[in-house]
Amino acid sequence: MTLTDAAHRRDDGASQAGAGHGSFLALALGSVGVVYGDIGTSPLYAFREAVVAAHNQGIDNREIVLGVLSLILWALILVVTLKYVWILLRADNRGEGGTFALMALSQHVAGTHAPRIMLLGMAGAAFFYGDAIITPAISVVSAVEGLKLVHPDFAKAVVPLAIVILVGLFWIQSRGTGTVARFFGPITVVWFLALAAGGLVHIADDPTVFAALNPYYGVRFALANGLVGLTVLGLVFLAVTGAEALYADLGHFGRRPIQAAWFALVFPALALNYLGQGALVLADPHHIENSFYKLYPQWALLPMVLLATAATVIASQAVITGAYSLTRQAIQLGLLPRLGIRHTSEAVSGQIYMPRVNWMLLAGVILLVVLFKSSSNLATAYGIAVTATMIITTTLAFFVIRMLWGWSLWATLALLLPLLAIEWIFFAANLLKVADGGWVPLLLAGFLMIAMLTWVAGAKIVVRHARKSGGELDWLTRRLDQKPPARVSGTAVFLTSTPDVAPTALMHNLKHNRVLHERNIILAIKTEDVPRVPRHERVEVERISDTFTRVVARYGFMETPSVPKILDHCRRKDLNVDMGGTSFFLSRRSLKPVRGKGLPMWQEGLFISMANSAEDATTYFGIPTDRVVEIGTQVEI
Repeated sequence: MTLTDAAHRRDDGASQAGAGHGSFLALALGSVGVVYGDIGTSPLYAFREAVVAAHNQGIDNREIVLGVLSLILWALILVVTLKYVWILLRADNRGEGGTFALMALSQHVAGTHAPRIMLLGMAGAAFFYGDAIITPAISVVSAVEGLKLVHPDFAKAVVPLAIVILVGLFWIQSRGTGTVARFFGPITVVWFLALAAGGLVHIADDPTVFAALNPYYGVRFALANGLVGLTVLGLVFLAVTGAEALYADLGHFGRRPIQAAWFALVFPALALNYLGQGALVLADPHHIENSFYKLYPQWALLPMVLLATAATVIASQAVITGAYSLTRQAIQLGLLPRLGIRHTSEAVSGQIYMPRVNWMLLAGVILLVVLFKSSSNLATAYGIAVTATMIITTTLAFFVIRMLWGWSLWATLALLLPLLAIEWIFFAANLLKVADGGWVPLLLAGFLMIAMLTWVAGAKIVVRHARKSGGELDWLTRRLDQKPPARVSGTAVFLTSTPDVAPTALMHNLKHNRVLHERNIILAIKTEDVPRVPRHERVEVERISDTFTRVVARYGFMETPSVPKILDHCRRKDLNVDMGGTSFFLSRRSLKPVRGKGLPMWQEGLFISMANSAEDATTYFGIPTDRVVEIGTQVEI
């Protein structure tokens, strides 16, 4: 099977995910704003930081500029164009991309490696949150710093103004981004055109800058300068941050519109801007400190600062909404407790707002701005999370290309090993920045990994307790048919995570109240390892007896379950449920730590804390609050 053959089911932007969103051009325009916002703001700081780091070591100016430029351009070609635009956009999970989509796709074919694949997916998600906190901070601060060139007195206002912008950005999240998002594409297109124009004008300052297209200069610079070369490599990587968005947003726009936007606008604009900055610094090394804003005349500085601020807000918006989406997927996959989700659009299910995630992100972003104060300082914290995520993505891609697409082992290694080697070199280079700020994403990712592993382990204990105390559902129904208890009118719905086991709430209701409703529905909501489940496959109804019916509702990891909608689906399966005459029975578990049993003490405390902070099932699943009966149980962990 060829690379192209493997992508036939998602061949263009008119496929399932993109068909209803307008024309190919509209999809390509939209992808410019959402997909490329992050990588599009990298010229503000990437070239400057790499060149300044090398200049401080007294290396020849021309060697630095050509070396750094060559490394940036070839990073864009190999990491972004080859890996993401050409390869990963073809590795879709029913039209969707992203860490969890690739993880689920890999697990299909991983066999005994499936648990390791799950760990890789969790690690990739954990590192993404580091990116989600640092991106808004460094992007907005770097844009506002342009005010210092308008007037030196503005230097004192950079941090306060950046905080005001960031607070405003996170505050408007609850209102939904649909209305604002329609302007993302056009604004970002103007931004990329401004990038191209600024670079194009200054290439004439020193046309020999085109020598940087030869990879020899980049390789020689990295090898000849030892630790300095490795340090510069870590800063060069700032030019490709945001590449993960290419894959994560695949389902929103389709493969071909994203590819078209990259080749027709984004990549040429980035390349021209970086070449322009290089030519400017070759002609006059004094422009190193502000190589981006020096591309533009004095009269254009304020408009460019405003445009850059708009572009960085858009880039930050894409990362924030990505964090919402990733958190919802983690909840559905059972990696995190239930957190509140609000849908901000009646038409687009993917437009969601998660209050707790939003305010935690804002707290982290403001803390970084206050601690690091400048984009140069923030750059030291950037890169580790992104490189780690890229390494994980390449590793997961191995299973897809080798086992799902049917490539030979040697062909797969020939394709991925060079990319993996480049990413490991970048990762090693970024590790040099751990003491200067790189510890931030590592600390955050480590905490999130521990939290997810703790939640998974604790949830398994709770499920085991439910199986032990509940008994087999088929056995219980036979016993009740033989010796029926007192009956009450109406319908009872018992929610459970294990449809073959009698729910704890049912057992306690029988034990203490000694009654049974005329009709009882055992409802289990399952998450499949696909992004979305087709409507006709959503609900499965099985009549166990005249009294009991088992309903299994299946959702994808990018969907939010709704009990009222599930019961509406049941009507199409000849199971009519009158909400007004139905009681919903839920188990409210009280977790009791027991020393020496189950989890270690520190994990017990963390799991109980996470469980107590979770949103209750009534709100999360949209169950009418006046129809809910909660029955308490104790679970030892």
